[in-house]
Amino acid sequence: MEERRSNLTSIIGMALMAIVLMFFFYRNQPTQAPSNNNPTSQTATSQQDTSSQAPASLPTDSLALSQYKEKLGAFAYAATLSSNKEGEVTTLENSLLKVQVSNKGGQITSLLVKNQKTYDGKPVELIKDNNAKFSLQIATADNRILNTEDLPFSPSLSGNVLSMKLHTSANQYLEYVYTLRPDEYFVDLTIRSVGLSSVLNTSKVPELTWKLKARRMEKSVTYEDRYVQAIVQYEDNRDDKLSAGGEDSEEFKQIKWVNFKQHLFSSFLITDKPFTSGKLSSKNLATSEDEKIQNTKDFAAVFPLEYTSGELSQSLHFFYGPSDYDLFKKYDKQYGLTKAIPLGWGIFGWINKWFVIPVFDLLSGYMSMGLAIIVLTIIVRILLSPIQYKSYLSQAKMKVLRPEIEEINEKFKGQDNAMRRQQETMALYSKAGVNPLSGCIPALLQMPVFFALFSFFPTAFVLRQKAFLWANDLSSYDSIAQLPFSIPFYGNHVSLFPILASVTMLIYMMMTTGQMQQPQQEGMPNMKFMMYISPVMMLFFFNNYASGLSLYYFISNLITIFIMLAIKYWIIDEKRIHAKIQENKQKPRKENKFQRKMREMMEQAEAQQRAQQNKKK
Repeated sequence: MEERRSNLTSIIGMALMAIVLMFFFYRNQPTQAPSNNNPTSQTATSQQDTSSQAPASLPTDSLALSQYKEKLGAFAYAATLSSNKEGEVTTLENSLLKVQVSNKGGQITSLLVKNQKTYDGKPVELIKDNNAKFSLQIATADNRILNTEDLPFSPSLSGNVLSMKLHTSANQYLEYVYTLRPDEYFVDLTIRSVGLSSVLNTSKVPELTWKLKARRMEKSVTYEDRYVQAIVQYEDNRDDKLSAGGEDSEEFKQIKWVNFKQHLFSSFLITDKPFTSGKLSSKNLATSEDEKIQNTKDFAAVFPLEYTSGELSQSLHFFYGPSDYDLFKKYDKQYGLTKAIPLGWGIFGWINKWFVIPVFDLLSGYMSMGLAIIVLTIIVRILLSPIQYKSYLSQAKMKVLRPEIEEINEKFKGQDNAMRRQQETMALYSKAGVNPLSGCIPALLQMPVFFALFSFFPTAFVLRQKAFLWANDLSSYDSIAQLPFSIPFYGNHVSLFPILASVTMLIYMMMTTGQMQQPQQEGMPNMKFMMYISPVMMLFFFNNYASGLSLYYFISNLITIFIMLAIKYWIIDEKRIHAKIQENKQKPRKENKFQRKMREMMEQAEAQQRAQQNKKK
């Protein structure tokens, strides 16, 4: 929960100046380095940021200082405080985050996520090199429009709580209070004003602006960019999002939180009191697989705030850390963070939430991530094997009927007999007790699992930088060779798991196509073409995808092939199926309503066709 700072609302000017001066002298004394015996203990220090582009201190020239104060207007008093060195930052640190807040603008200018590395072994810094902005735009009583990112704040540090004040006088100020929670990825922020009702133009709505240029963290920048997206949750817990591709801009109402999601990392801005509205925008920066590209998307959000009795009071929470479902789940009752992980809509999300994630968490607790994927695949294929059996049984029946279907096609050749040919074929199916759709229905029943796992693997943080066999990172592609050139839609490298998955898919399709082979009908797609094009599409599509997903499809196809062979040679007897079909053909079959309706419709269509032919003659 957010900790609220209680500050004295009336302090005489001389006393405040004395406190500020004492703090300034104390802060510039040499400090003892943190003990190495407790590297994860929470620390908070203030240091000079020599890399900042802001001036090291306020203007010293009397004319320049006068002009600077004139620019600040009512906040000119802030420039007189000796602690307002704009180049300085204050550091807050716990076991998970290292956060730096600048005097200039009172905003976070650096944020490092500990114990995490980028694809090239560098620290994960979600905020660095001015890629983030956080500011208030306020109107003063003398009709000035000021942005706080340009104004000098005075820091005051107490434990893990940092107060940044922008003064108009000794006891009038705008305050940001940052609280870094111990051993959490949260930085709480309270925005409030004290005694500014007479200084600000409260008839003009202040606007809060939050910007973030998402930094590249993974090996394939184009693959990473597919999952970099701005996500919004409303007060009623519904969620919405901007487009993940290209540029997008939209206005939302009653906003509970915004997440600038960076594939496997997240940057949340959460509010206790929902924003009445907010305008979000995103711009795509990763236009190619170029090693020089270091940013994926440029995000911006603007929220109008409200004055209460002429003052500001807003409680916010920043979350900067991994997009880990198990981590988000801890805060789900309070903030609903799991909505930010795209597990799939409807039934796909339910399968991931109630089956895939719990089972995978259990497996990965006892074995490596690669073995956990293989065991998960085996479990899924065993559970789906009854459906596969039904599908193969239907294919076997169709194979038995193939000679009779060929005979019907030969007897009623030509476009003029198309309706009669279809009638006779349907009559044969009815007599034999075979449903031609029974082979499609099992395949459709497997689709929810297919799409659920397609959503799970690319967003599973637990796979990040976990190695298996030749794959160094199961959340990225498993390159075994680097090409000296780039192939369109394929890339400049060769991944092995997609090749293995494509080969096993080709074998599987050859087996099923051979089992289901029927004479080519007019207007129907060439099944041999489909048999070859699908594995090739998979080879190109998955070359840049997470190797964990390709590993799953490779093992899944392999197991499916073995199950089909087992069904064919040890379970299904085609002679018995043939005898059963012949027996069914001898039995009188009673039409159900659907079959009767279909027969009547086909007879009517045939009668109309004959009438048209007679009319032409």
